[in-house]
Amino acid sequence: MATHFIRNKSMWIVLVLILAFLAPYLRQCIPSSSTPPTPNISAPAKPAVTVTVPTINADSAYLFIKKQVDFGPRVPGTPAHKKCAAWMSAEFKRLGLSVIEQKFTAQTYFGPRDAVNIIAQYKPELSKRILLCAHWDSRHIADKDSKDKANPILGADDGASGIGLLLEIARTLQANPLDLGVDLICFDAEDLGDDRESAPNESVMTQASAEAKARTWCLGSQYWAGNLHKPGYTAQFGILLDMVGAKGAVFPYESYSKDRAPLVQNQIWNIAEELGFGSMFPRRDAGYVTDDHVFVMNGTSIPTVDIISIPNPPPNSFGSYHHTHNDNMNVIDRATLGSVGQVVATVLYRAGAGVFL
Repeated sequence: MATHFIRNKSMWIVLVLILAFLAPYLRQCIPSSSTPPTPNISAPAKPAVTVTVPTINADSAYLFIKKQVDFGPRVPGTPAHKKCAAWMSAEFKRLGLSVIEQKFTAQTYFGPRDAVNIIAQYKPELSKRILLCAHWDSRHIADKDSKDKANPILGADDGASGIGLLLEIARTLQANPLDLGVDLICFDAEDLGDDRESAPNESVMTQASAEAKARTWCLGSQYWAGNLHKPGYTAQFGILLDMVGAKGAVFPYESYSKDRAPLVQNQIWNIAEELGFGSMFPRRDAGYVTDDHVFVMNGTSIPTVDIISIPNPPPNSFGSYHHTHNDNMNVIDRATLGSVGQVVATVLYRAGAGVFL
């Protein structure tokens, strides 16, 4: 029995030695029950860019509008027009911007008028630039009113509201510096166009073609496009603000913008939806509007989007107060100003951070 145990013990010792010798080779032949981790060979993810956007002060924008309206109708060539122009230039300078006054003669359908484009430049030394614009004149007649049709209107929304937001944006830029050049152009003589119906016995201008009549509008932007304030001036993109302050304002897609600046337009409407203003910026087509942005794009390569309120179908597309004496401070709404201003501010500060477009 002892001999059998010794023989078995010797056999086990030999077997253990054989297994020890083969162990490294067996490990290579037996598949592993778990898959080893795959090395990460992709490029590291870019860190997310956090963009802080200051809040637009709707009360401030409202007061900038009221100041313009307090001068009275701002029809080119009138004392109220000249006083308002002087105030606007001084206000932009007070807010730290450099100002160019581009004087010209507006050849209106009812005669020549002295006019001036006011160009306020934020950080004019920078080559990377954004263009913001609006018109500041008010219409010389109340052609859609039922009374006093021959008298000029105050133009609180149609004229003053866009300028009020440009001034508020200038104030915001001064308080919250941005590494981006911004040009805030206040176009004159936008609203002096010929909107009369043709009649056989009336003047040649009354009988003019639709194209000829279209050129009687937006005289300031037409002049600027042919006489840029800086030779070779360009910008990444532009935004036109027109009728941006009324209660119940709605900003659908304007069709010239959609055709010629679709990427910029879509990004702006995306931001509006992100900020909770999607119902104010519906994604529906509202048709073609002859406005300053058309002549900006005709004269330059700058894709420019018109943010313009078109709340109704024709014939009162622009609101019942449009081109009437009811376009006064009673139609201005701080909530509308704050919403539009916040969308534009978000565009600017994201563009400055390189995350717009």
